[in-house]
Amino acid sequence: MDMILMDDAKRRSATSMTEGARLIARLERLPVTKPVMWARGCVGMATFFDGYTTIAIAYAMPILSKEWALTPAATAAIISSGYFGQLIGAVIFGWLAERLGRLPVLAIAIAIFAAMSCACIFAWDAHSLMLFRFLQGIGTGGEVPVASAYVNELSGAKKRGRFFLLYELLFLVGLTSAGAIGLVLVPEAGWKAMFIVGMVPVALVIPLRFFLSESPRWLIGKGRLAQAEAIVARLEASAIRSGKVLPEPAVPTTVIAPKAQGSVKELFGPLYGPRTLLLWVMWFGAYMINNGLVTWLPTLYKTVFNMPVGQAIGYGFITTGAALVASFICALVIDRVGRRRWYIGALAFAVIPLAALYLQGASNALTVLLLATPAFAAVQTVTYSLYLYSGELYPTRLRSLGAGLGSAWLRAGSMAGPWVIGMIVAQGSVAPVFLVFAVVSAFTGLAVWLRAPETTGKSLETLSP
Repeated sequence: MDMILMDDAKRRSATSMTEGARLIARLERLPVTKPVMWARGCVGMATFFDGYTTIAIAYAMPILSKEWALTPAATAAIISSGYFGQLIGAVIFGWLAERLGRLPVLAIAIAIFAAMSCACIFAWDAHSLMLFRFLQGIGTGGEVPVASAYVNELSGAKKRGRFFLLYELLFLVGLTSAGAIGLVLVPEAGWKAMFIVGMVPVALVIPLRFFLSESPRWLIGKGRLAQAEAIVARLEASAIRSGKVLPEPAVPTTVIAPKAQGSVKELFGPLYGPRTLLLWVMWFGAYMINNGLVTWLPTLYKTVFNMPVGQAIGYGFITTGAALVASFICALVIDRVGRRRWYIGALAFAVIPLAALYLQGASNALTVLLLATPAFAAVQTVTYSLYLYSGELYPTRLRSLGAGLGSAWLRAGSMAGPWVIGMIVAQGSVAPVFLVFAVVSAFTGLAVWLRAPETTGKSLETLSP
């Protein structure tokens, strides 16, 4: 009797694996449908405000530093507190999303960072602002890795880079919009205006919670095949209604049905361990440079070069705008160039202007703008596409968790950048900051050259069984 039950269980498991593989194959042959575009748009707007919220503090600090008579160390602490919260949020929400699903966890994260943006309006000193920024960071840190896993799982192998990066571009639009809003509002309305705008995302919770479908890949991984099949069928029907002719799904022999649940231990196993370490180096190095620069440059222009607040914010806006253009170009061509080649080229290129700034002495604001901007733009194309690359290097059962733990190093790098700048500037010189960042960029590029696998044009299940 026991043998019969065991055989029956094996047959059911084999049937489930086969059906899961078929559903994945049906997903892979689909074009981008209206429901997928709607999902990408809704999640993308949340990511837009995540980007806005992350950088809003940079445009509030030129006024706050003077109004509250902040030291460089206090300024660094306020900026870094948000990143510390993001570190914790990325780990916790990445773990929760593997167990509860992508959409409910996204809704919680968005509600937290919108509510804490409201709280920041009522901050009365540096310590209260640090606390609210820390709590806000938990929400912003949790939103991005979970959202990126969700969008990644909706796309097929063909042109996945372009599909995903045009979504991720909204994060950078959020960064750039923070500069534009800061340029217009902060000189006239004060620093609180930045946080008032940050309250908007709470309105996004309703469509996320009630009008979007859960990730079919996540459902397949949990064995909830009937729910996954219903979602795939709706996507197929949408494609057919739009006039698309769907080819017959061909199940690749390399597709392995996902396991029900991954673990932290698996992240460090023989297959995924080297990938995890590579991604951690990339997350830390690229974000140490970029978030160090983008959060401190407006303050540096104001405090070191004595620029008016409006002009300091305007310079920061130029830098983020150039990065937005570079990232758009990256989205259009990365499927042709390849992930690995792009990352090596971008990181190597950034070394040149950063080293030049050190050698020149960073003696005036215009020189800093002209040389820091292309370096920032080049590295930004790496930072903004790392969620794409992380999603490709992990299977569905580990995708959100892996991205969450990896982006914890993003937060660590983001905290390290302002502290490095703060300590160096406190010694009376700006130039060594750019030497440190040039070395970090060179080391990160070397790690990519030595260890990064190419992922372009391959299905997620083929890349990460």
